[in-house]
Amino acid sequence: MRTIETDYLIAGAGAVGMAFADVLLTETDATMVIIDRHHKPGGHWNVAYPFVTLHQPSAFYGVSSKKLGTGELDKTGLNKGLNDLASGAEILAYYDEVMRHQFLPSGRVQFFGMSDYEGDGVFRSLTTGERTKVIAKKTVDATFLKTSTPSMHTPSFTIDPSARFMPLNDLPRVTEAPEGYVVVGGGKTGIDACLWLLEHGVDPDKIRWIMPRDGWLLDRENTQPTIEFFHSTMEAQAAQFESIAAADSIEDMFDRLEACGYFVRIDKDVRPKMFHGATISRAELEAIQQIKNIIRMGRVTAIEADRIVLEEGEIPTGPNQLHIDCSARAISNEEIKPIFLGDLITPQMVRSYQPVFSAAFIGHIEARFDDDKQKNQLCGVVPLPNHDTDFLRFTAAFMTNQYNWGQDEELRGWLKENRLDGFSKLVSEIAEDDHEKRSVMKRLRNASMPAMMNLQKFLGQLDAA
Repeated sequence: MRTIETDYLIAGAGAVGMAFADVLLTETDATMVIIDRHHKPGGHWNVAYPFVTLHQPSAFYGVSSKKLGTGELDKTGLNKGLNDLASGAEILAYYDEVMRHQFLPSGRVQFFGMSDYEGDGVFRSLTTGERTKVIAKKTVDATFLKTSTPSMHTPSFTIDPSARFMPLNDLPRVTEAPEGYVVVGGGKTGIDACLWLLEHGVDPDKIRWIMPRDGWLLDRENTQPTIEFFHSTMEAQAAQFESIAAADSIEDMFDRLEACGYFVRIDKDVRPKMFHGATISRAELEAIQQIKNIIRMGRVTAIEADRIVLEEGEIPTGPNQLHIDCSARAISNEEIKPIFLGDLITPQMVRSYQPVFSAAFIGHIEARFDDDKQKNQLCGVVPLPNHDTDFLRFTAAFMTNQYNWGQDEELRGWLKENRLDGFSKLVSEIAEDDHEKRSVMKRLRNASMPAMMNLQKFLGQLDAA
């Protein structure tokens, strides 16, 4: 077994591992060994479905040191008028360029693709079987936020061999039109499948959508980081805090968040029970609302030759129906652990909706501070949401972090200059005499503490229940 020495062993060359490594490369003189099962960097983007795109603006994605996307507004399609959303192919090319033209030429980064990390600093080449021991000062587990894609996902239900069934990745390979389509899964992947079918001319009445839980969605217009969207973006933040602060119950809070435009939902008559932080444009929402045959009978337990069995009933199917698996959850972490623990760093979310920014921020904290206790205080984990009420803990954790960051002048400066942050720079560029924009920020500040107090009250009610 050969041996390599380095400062940091980074397991995972996906978005999280690359964002963390980029900051260390920029802000320290550390050496790194990065390993990944895929042959190129990019993590799950290597196996994502062909028509996948980001669902937040490209400005929020990638590594801190290099811009992703055109920086222009989309001129066509269902994202028209909003900042561009990079495609999966663009993202893979981007990460390949970052690795080949920034990381490797530095002489401080070694990348081993097609390699399986076995633990204790040992990885095995998937092509040769050779095992390598990495002696590192610290190990970074950039795989902890588990990402599942349709092509890698094993369905939790049984499938009759005669049923036409495929992961979403295979949908563009359809050569014989079925009588109808059955989309299995109500999350962002299911939304993408439905939108793709509609964009390719499928009659909405020929789509059946199995949706175990409806979800609260975010209006993408409220997530734009450029100045022309200042009011929609920052007023949405202010309205969010005002809605939380004014609510007299958890249900009332969600009603207020929807009324102010922070949340949207597919069906006004169905109360969402899920929240994954997915964004959607108004045009996309209007498009999928054309689909009326939505099955809300719980999760699928079996797809048989002539019927689909669900937790709360069954529906007919047949050999001329094409079943599309969208039941994989994009990203999850059921366990939460300290991000900094001795010689182990476990990147997790420290800002809501932004795992990539979070990894970059964690890299900066690692570069700047020595004490694990102090680092963990600045990097409180923002738990990934699943159920609707997870929004409360998710939001409270981020607000706590944001407050703590604001007490440190150097961190405020770093946030303003880091391209993955987006909003800090937007706010810092408000002119002194722009009273309209400053009034929005005043609303946000005035509502933040009452909102936090109400969140804590609601969380106490949830914990006591």
